[in-house]
Amino acid sequence: MLKSKTFLKKTRAGGVMKIVREHYLRDDIGCGAPGCAACGGAHEGPGLEPQPQDPASSLCPQPHYLLPDTNVLLHQIVSAWRPGTWASVASSLRLPGSLETYVEQEQGENANDRNDRAIRVAAKWYNEHLKKMSADNQLQVIFITNDRRNKEKAIEEGIPAFTCEEYVKSLTANPELIDRLACLSEEGNEIESGKIIFSEHLPLSKLQQGIKSGTYLQGTFRASRENYLEATVWIHGDNEENKEIILQGLKHLNRAIHEDIVAVELLPKSQWVAPSSVVLHDEGQNEEDVEKEEERERMLKTAVSEKMLKPTGRVVGIIKRNWRPYCGMLSKSDIKESRRHLFTPADKRIPRIRIETRQASTLEGRRIIVAIDGWPRNSRYPNGHFVRNLGDVGEKETETEVLLLEHDVPHQPFSQAVLSFLPKMPWSITEKDMKNREDLRHLCICSVDPPGCTDIDDALHCRELENGNLEVGVHIADVSHFIRPGNALDQESARRGTTVYLCEKRIDMVPELLSSNLCSLKCDVDRLAFSCIWEMNHNAEILKTKFTKSVINSKASLTYAEAQLRIDSANMNDDITTSLRGLNKLAKILKKRRIEKGALTLSSPEVRFHMDSETHDPIDLQTKELRETNSMVEEFMLLANISVAKKIHEEFSEHALLRKHPAPPPSNYEILVKAARSRNLEIKTDTAKSLAESLDRAESPTFPYLNTLLRILATRCMMQAVYFCSGMDNDFHHYGLASPIYTHFTSPIRRYADVIVHRLLAVAIGADCTYPELTDKHKLADICKNLNFRHKMAQYAQRASVAFHTQLFFKSKGIVSEEAYILFVRKNAIVVLIPKYGLEGTVFFEEKDKPNPQLIYDDEIPSLKIEDTVFHVFDKVKVKIMLDSSNLQHQKIRMSLVEPQIPGISIPTDTSNMDLNGPKKKKMKLGK
Repeated sequence: MLKSKTFLKKTRAGGVMKIVREHYLRDDIGCGAPGCAACGGAHEGPGLEPQPQDPASSLCPQPHYLLPDTNVLLHQIVSAWRPGTWASVASSLRLPGSLETYVEQEQGENANDRNDRAIRVAAKWYNEHLKKMSADNQLQVIFITNDRRNKEKAIEEGIPAFTCEEYVKSLTANPELIDRLACLSEEGNEIESGKIIFSEHLPLSKLQQGIKSGTYLQGTFRASRENYLEATVWIHGDNEENKEIILQGLKHLNRAIHEDIVAVELLPKSQWVAPSSVVLHDEGQNEEDVEKEEERERMLKTAVSEKMLKPTGRVVGIIKRNWRPYCGMLSKSDIKESRRHLFTPADKRIPRIRIETRQASTLEGRRIIVAIDGWPRNSRYPNGHFVRNLGDVGEKETETEVLLLEHDVPHQPFSQAVLSFLPKMPWSITEKDMKNREDLRHLCICSVDPPGCTDIDDALHCRELENGNLEVGVHIADVSHFIRPGNALDQESARRGTTVYLCEKRIDMVPELLSSNLCSLKCDVDRLAFSCIWEMNHNAEILKTKFTKSVINSKASLTYAEAQLRIDSANMNDDITTSLRGLNKLAKILKKRRIEKGALTLSSPEVRFHMDSETHDPIDLQTKELRETNSMVEEFMLLANISVAKKIHEEFSEHALLRKHPAPPPSNYEILVKAARSRNLEIKTDTAKSLAESLDRAESPTFPYLNTLLRILATRCMMQAVYFCSGMDNDFHHYGLASPIYTHFTSPIRRYADVIVHRLLAVAIGADCTYPELTDKHKLADICKNLNFRHKMAQYAQRASVAFHTQLFFKSKGIVSEEAYILFVRKNAIVVLIPKYGLEGTVFFEEKDKPNPQLIYDDEIPSLKIEDTVFHVFDKVKVKIMLDSSNLQHQKIRMSLVEPQIPGISIPTDTSNMDLNGPKKKKMKLGK
C-alpha cells in the first residue's frame, strides 16, 4: 500500500460517516515482452511482438516499439501501423500505477504535466528493462509526441523521442503514410491568403451561459442536399416556438457540418428569410473565390411575402462535433505537381474537404475515405487527411461498402469477444432448457416466408379443440434464450439494432450460427420458441390468450407461393394444409375487422431483382407480387404484437418498449387531396377511418391503376413509426394500424426491439428473471433512440442498394421506353412512376445549354403547362429511361419525355442508336 487517507463526511440525514481511501500499487504487471525472465510470465492477454517487424525507419534503424503520448493516441492512430508495434497497447503497457513507474503529482504541477512525466518515466523504464533481457538485445522504445516541450524533456532524459510527422516521414518504405497524418495545427495549414472568412467560435463556457440565459439556442445542424449555402437547425427541448431555424450564407453557417450540435443566435425579424427554392451545388475549384459565393448568396434572397419568412439565425459556436469518416472521390487540382486537392464527399450535405496527398493520380476515379481534422477561420473548406482507398467507382463491392459506410451500418465481422458467447456446437436442448417451458413438438406447426429465407423468425399453427373452438398459435424464435443481458453478444446486437437487407447481401444483427441455424425455426428440427396462443371462436374473436416459452418442431418451411398452392388445391387435405386453410379463413375476418376500425391499406411499389447466377448482375426487374398468404401471416403477426403490447404494458406501465405511429399533421395531406380533386374525387383526412373509406371509394372504371396511385401518394403523407418507452410518453396510438397500443415481438432474429420485448414478457409470465437496465426508463429511452436511428438508416441503405442495382440493370439493358404515371408536378419537372419496374424518376424540362421552354406552374390544381401541353398528377405519359454516367460520383437514372410530343422537349421515338450517356468509346465498350 502506498498511502491511506481517512476523512469524515456528513450525510443528508445529519449523521457522520467515516471514509477511508487506500492507494495500492501493483507489482504483478508484466512488461508484455515475450521471453522476459524478469517478469516471470506475469503478463496475460495480448503482448508485444517478440521482434518488431522493422518498419525501415531512417531515424531508428534498429528494431523498436513505439510509445505514443495521449494526444498522438487520440489523433494519430494510423491503420497501417500494426498492433503489437505500440508499447502502449493497454494490456501491454507497464501501467503508471505499477510499482516502478508510478509518479506522484508534484506541488505546482498540473495534471497534464504529471501525465507527460508519467509517460516519460514509463518509456525510460521500458528502455532500461529491455536491456536486461539479453546482452545482445538491441530493442528500443521510441517515444512519439507532438508536444515540443515534452519531446525536449524526453531527449534531455536520454529517451529517443520524435514527433509523429518526423517518425512517419522516416518510414522510407511507406511514403503513402504521410497522407494519413491528421492535420492538427489549424493555423499551419491555412490558405496562403490569410483572409478571415468566418467569425470566431465562442468558447463552450460562454455558449453554456448564453443557452442558459436564452441568448443562444442549442440544436442539431442539418445541411441541405439541394443548396450548400442553406441549412436548418432543429432546436432541442420542448419549446414549440422557433423549433426550426433557417441559416443562409457561408458566414452564418460558420463552419458547422451536418449533424453537429451547435449554438445559434436568432437574428432580428428584419433579417429573417424564406427557405430558398434555388438548387445550388458547390462545384468551384478555386478555394479563394469567396466573392462568387457572396454573389450566389444574393441569388437566395428573393422577394417573398411576410408569411413565408421563417426564424433565421447564425452559428456562434460548436457544442459537439459529429464528424465521421466520409466516402467520396478526389477532385484533382488543375495545378500540375500540386499536393493539395479537394475531396468531394458522396453525401451532398458534407462540404468539400481539402487534403494533401502525393497519390492523386492513383486515387483519381476511385472511391476513398477521408477524415476531417479541423476547419480554420481563413479557409473556405475544412482540412482533412486521406484514410483508405475503397476501390474503383461503379464496382459492386466498392459501391456496397460505400453505401454501408455512408448509412452508418455496422458491418464488420463479429469479434471473437462476441462469438465467445455463442453456444458450443453440437448444440441440443437440455433438461435445464426445458425449465419453465412447454413441450409443443406434437403440434402441426409450419412457417411461411419469402423464397430463400434462412432467418425464419415465426411459425404458425391452427387446430380445432374438443369444445369446437379453434386454437391458434404464433411461435417466435426464442433469441433472448441465447443472448443474455449485458454480455458482448447482447451489446453488439443492441448496437446494430436491426438486420439490413440489401439486394444481394444480408448484414446480420446476430451471428449466423443463431440467425440461420439455432434460432431459425427450420422444419424437422427441435427449436426453442416463445409462443402466443389464443383460443378463438370461428368468428376470430379471442376468448383466451396464453404466453409461454416452448419447444416446437416445425413440420414444413413453406414459401408464400407454396402455402397458396396448398390452400387453393382441391386434392390436398393433410394436417398442414388444413391448418393453413383455418389460418387463412380467420386472417380474412381479422383483416376485415381491422379495416372497419380504420386501419389503412397503403401501397408502396417494391421491386425484386433476378440475378445472373454467374456474374450476380441484375438481369430482370419486377414489382413484387403479393398473395393472400402474405396477408395471412401479416394478420397473425399484428395480432401477436398487439396482444404482447397489452401484456407488457399491464405488467410494466413505465418500462414497456412500445411502437407508435403518430397521426400526420393536416398539411401533409394537401398533395393527396389536391391530386384526388383534380380527378373529381374527394379524400377525407380528418381520421384514419375516413381516409381509409375515402381511398376505398376512390375508384375509376376507366382508370383501374388510379386507386394504387392514390395509396402510394397517401403513403408519402405518413409520419415515421418510432419505438418509445411507455414511461416517457403519453400517446401510444398507432395511426396506420388503428390500434391503441402496439409493439414488435415477432422478429427477434432481425430486430433488437423484439429481444427487449421478449425479456419483458418473460419476466411478466415468470419465465425469466429481470435485470436493472430492463426497468430503467432512461436506459430504455436511449435504446429506443438508437433503434429508431438504425431502422431509419437501414431503410435508406436498402433504397440506395435498390437504386444502385437499378443502375446496373439499365446499364446492361440500354435505353428503354415505358409507360409511366405522374406522381408529382414541380415548377420545372414532373416526377413519374413506372409500374412495370416500380421505378420512380424525374423528367426535367430545363437543361443546361438549351433554351428554356415556357413553363406555367399552378400549385392549386396542381399542374404544369409546357408550351401548349398541360400535365396533371396521375396523367399517363411515355418516357425514355437511360443511365446518365456524365457525373462519375453520382450516376443516375435519367428520364426524358417521349409522349405526349412537345416540340423541342420530347425526344424522338427511335433513339436506339443515340448515345445519351457520354463519350462514344464508352458506348462501344458496352456493346461488346
